[in-house]
Amino acid sequence: MPKAPTLAGYQLKYLRGLAHDLEAVVQVGDKGVTPAVIKAVDVALDTHELIKVRMREPPDKKAMAAALAEQSGAVLCGLIGHTVILYRRHPEEPKIHVPKRA
Repeated sequence: MPKAPTLAGYQLKYLRGLAHDLEAVVQVGDKGVTPAVIKAVDVALDTHELIKVRMREPPDKKAMAAALAEQSGAVLCGLIGHTVILYRRHPEEPKIHVPKRA
């Protein structure tokens, strides 16, 4: 999986704003970050680019969020409660255009 790009704070804030009305499309259960969860995240990111992932009572939610982002090649945009916001640009047909400053 290619390494996710590094985004500036204003870009992460923009993506968190877009994710505000989204529902979680992937659930992480008691077994944590399994290959099946990573596959589901990959499919969801290919389809939507920006997703929310709900974690069920993780022992260390920051570590689990980082693992989800790293293993899926996505950018960790935010962690709100037990919900992770991930972004990965579609390689051929991006739907979301992240703003850039001059």
